Amino acid sequence: MAVQPEVEKKGLWRSFTEGADDIFTRITAGISAGEFRRMLRGEPPGRPNPRLKPHSEAFLLHIKPTYYHESVTRFTHTFRLGILSTYLFLFETITGIFLMIWYTPSPDQAYADMIAILSNVPYGQFMRDLHRLGAEMMVAIVTLHMVRTYLTGSYKPPRQFTWFTGVILLVVTLFLSFSGYLLPWDQLAFWAVTIGTSMAEAVPPKIVGETVNLLARGAPDISANGLLRFYLLHVLFLPLVLFLFFFVHYYKVVHFGISLPASEEEVGQDTANKVPADKRVYFLPDVLIDETAVLIAFTTLMIFLVTFFFSAPLESIANPQSTPLHTVAPWYFYWLQGMLKIADKTFAGVILPGVLLVLLMAIPYLDPNPSRRVRDRRVAIISGIVAGVVMIILSWMGTPQYAAQAAPPVEVVQEMMPEEGAGIVREIGYDEIPNGVYDTRNDLPAMYPEEEYPGMHEILVEFEDNIKYWDKRDSDFNEAYGVLTVSQEQPNLKRLDWDIRWLDAEGVEGSFQRSFWLHKDSLYWEEYGLKDFGYLMPTEEEQ
Repeated sequence: MAVQPEVEKKGLWRSFTEGADDIFTRITAGISAGEFRRMLRGEPPGRPNPRLKPHSEAFLLHIKPTYYHESVTRFTHTFRLGILSTYLFLFETITGIFLMIWYTPSPDQAYADMIAILSNVPYGQFMRDLHRLGAEMMVAIVTLHMVRTYLTGSYKPPRQFTWFTGVILLVVTLFLSFSGYLLPWDQLAFWAVTIGTSMAEAVPPKIVGETVNLLARGAPDISANGLLRFYLLHVLFLPLVLFLFFFVHYYKVVHFGISLPASEEEVGQDTANKVPADKRVYFLPDVLIDETAVLIAFTTLMIFLVTFFFSAPLESIANPQSTPLHTVAPWYFYWLQGMLKIADKTFAGVILPGVLLVLLMAIPYLDPNPSRRVRDRRVAIISGIVAGVVMIILSWMGTPQYAAQAAPPVEVVQEMMPEEGAGIVREIGYDEIPNGVYDTRNDLPAMYPEEEYPGMHEILVEFEDNIKYWDKRDSDFNEAYGVLTVSQEQPNLKRLDWDIRWLDAEGVEGSFQRSFWLHKDSLYWEEYGLKDFGYLMPTEEEQ
């Protein structure tokens, strides 16, 4: 067999290594194997710098700056919040596509698909937990990114429009997360979205509000049309809007550069793009390794959290005829729910949020101070801190703990065994709750010591403490006591009857009863984030 002249001239091994190096250089868009080894060893590049070639040749790297000012690469300057925000969007896209495969946006099928994902699809619960945690973290990190930008004055000229696009990205991120809230089609999602969309009715004039509400829901009440609308918003329209504004935002960041620490620039000057040769940190390999390490650590943290701590909830299937007690908006809209408790829906739900959004976009134009130094921006810094404190207070007001309590006996049972969610009884489970009658007028914790009955002891202590708490707090809830009756309804099925009795301010006796089932497999269902079989007991007619 004839031998190729090149191989005959150089030898087989040399020809092979040169061919392999050529393939490696093509894959890396200009980095040879030898240069790659020098990068890994931390050696400086040669001249001309071969590590710049991928920025002009590679599809992904051509949008990245070739080098950065060393001051902006310090972790404490940006905390990598920008790259984490971008990464989480990609992360949500990947995990979302996985969930889309098994999901049907129909009220008849959506909830069953969610149960299938949690119980039958390999790694289904893991991927859903990652997707939900990623959505929560994306909202938090995008918010923190804007807070960091505000506190460092990085919205000042020439970055006014960069700030504007950042505000748009924050708003889209909030609605992207909110639009996904309905998709599980459980009670928590259904009623939170119902309450959220009802604010559209407050848009003046009345005909406009009613039209907007109808467009959002697809019908007077959320049903198949509403679920499909939210699904398309979540997987198509809002991601496209975010994608568009992200590239505008990113282009502006690259164009003007990441703002330097204020102490390194003269007041009113911007030198982010004028990086002296001795202050340059090249993207390859230093910044790339740094960003990769941060993303790996962040991903590891998320996996750790969903493995040991975080589980995305799934409540009972959506029921338009039954409103759960203490239905709340997603945590990032608690502040809005708090305002609705103290003000008119039109003012607190439409006008004031709209004004706040315009003011947020206009911050670069409302702050003419050219300095970014903290000592020169006391008014802006204090205003931002006050606004943050007000948001935290309003968010607390948006929780059920503020001005949203039901009658004391309802709250007692809700705390022990809520209609939606787990509660202490379901968390402890079937096996540690013996049959019997437990009257708080007796010394129950002493009768069921922790050493012998750890689970039941915890339940009884909590039961007594809740009754005493409301007895002290409410003048119409006096001399209160409770009786819990646990009976074996069927094999592997217990019945829990809660009976709360009290005297009102006039000495009239009152009573409240509520019953639940508790199934032996409740702990199995808890593993999947589902509420167990401890549902509210149906009436005899329903049975």
